[in-house]
Amino acid sequence: MGSVAIAVGEKMLAETTFSGPMRHSAEIFPAIERLLARSNRKSQEIEHVYISVGPGSFTGLRIATTLAKTMYLSNAAKIVAVDTLDVIAANVIDLTPENTVSNSSHESPATSFEKIAPILDAKRNQFFISVYQRTRDEKRWKKILPDSLMTASQFIGRFADSDVPVWLLGDGLLYYKDKFKANPPWRIRFLDQKYWSPRASKVYLLGWQKALAGEFADPVTLIPNYLRPPEAEARSLL
Repeated sequence: MGSVAIAVGEKMLAETTFSGPMRHSAEIFPAIERLLARSNRKSQEIEHVYISVGPGSFTGLRIATTLAKTMYLSNAAKIVAVDTLDVIAANVIDLTPENTVSNSSHESPATSFEKIAPILDAKRNQFFISVYQRTRDEKRWKKILPDSLMTASQFIGRFADSDVPVWLLGDGLLYYKDKFKANPPWRIRFLDQKYWSPRASKVYLLGWQKALAGEFADPVTLIPNYLRPPEAEARSLL
């Protein structure tokens, strides 16, 4: 599910979500135009463009990257690229076991909320995944598993063997949730679906911090983080 947000400095002005999944090509430019109009701004005033660069949908990532490069070429807008799985993890930065919404035995409130793992469908019975552990200040997630390509059995064998449950989230659960349910519920649990989709406001939250640190992407060499080549390209390599 795609979305667009507009901000000035630290202040978020507005955010809009597309009407349905995979609507990037049809709705991204109209959405930007509407947000600019609502904020009484013009496209020439855009100084920074923050995008998530993957892993994820090949088409969505290409559209976002092309958009950012177009704004650079037309308006010299600086680009900040953030990790898509980091964006999903940011959805629950303030979440605690007490305010976790649950609706099944695998989604009951936890006594600890220390590890999360966002997943996105990668096709071929695999998913993109990373694992995060809460830091001591409990306002940041430390990435303890970098972006990886796994199957459900591989993930279970590596992370479902401790007393600390791993909470899963992300749109990949639409396809793989049942593959995790065979495990004891105290090992793998699921966050409510409202936390699953990446949001433009979280892209901005992470992108703004990188911009303050001067971590801008090179618009010439910027490419999406696919983790593996698109299926059509992979077939051509056979």
